Amino acid sequence: MMKILIVVEQTATGFSAYSPDVEGCVATGTTREEVESAMQEAVEFHLDGLRADGLAVPSPHSYATFVEVAA
Repeated sequence: MMKILIVVEQTATGFSAYSPDVEGCVATGTTREEVESAMQEAVEFHLDGLRADGLAVPSPHSYATFVEVAA
């Protein structure tokens, strides 16, 4: 099992997601649950494709954190 960071953004019509560790892998959905599920499937599909092509699977290297700024 590998944990991959995804970034979820709310849009005017729902949600979109991408992973800074899996270049070119994106998903959309109308709800948070939908986009997270779609992104999990997209990452699994993308990594399976890399393996099938004999390419290296990228190692996770990104993380998320918050900084505090004056409001």
